[in-house]
Amino acid sequence: MERWVCPGCDREFERARQAHVCVPGCTVDEVFEPWPPAYREIYDRLLDGLGPVHEDAVGVGVFLKSARKFAEVRPKARSLSLALVLERPIAHPLLSRSLRFSAGRTWHFFKLTRPEDVDGELLDLTAEAYDEAS
Repeated sequence: MERWVCPGCDREFERARQAHVCVPGCTVDEVFEPWPPAYREIYDRLLDGLGPVHEDAVGVGVFLKSARKFAEVRPKARSLSLALVLERPIAHPLLSRSLRFSAGRTWHFFKLTRPEDVDGELLDLTAEAYDEAS
């Protein structure tokens, strides 16, 4: 998929002149460098088995995109925050909250603290969000 590159921040987006906060990008390694190694392992497990993913790394975390954004991963003091965009309500033991933001699309937020938190169900939900965004 051809993406538009913002001339101000050099980040890639789905549509030309797409609205965004124009901040410089960085690398995924730079996002996770100051955090516990378990956070990077969690992140890597979440991407396991997905198709091509555009990783838009910025200071606050990594925005995961297929045709459009399907997830955000943000390191926090006590956990790694995972937000998935899905078309349906869900239940999961690590789900901390859900926010409906449009008809048929809801953000689901998870607090992950150890690699084992990335279970088969969470991988299936991540794959579902990826497929819906493709």
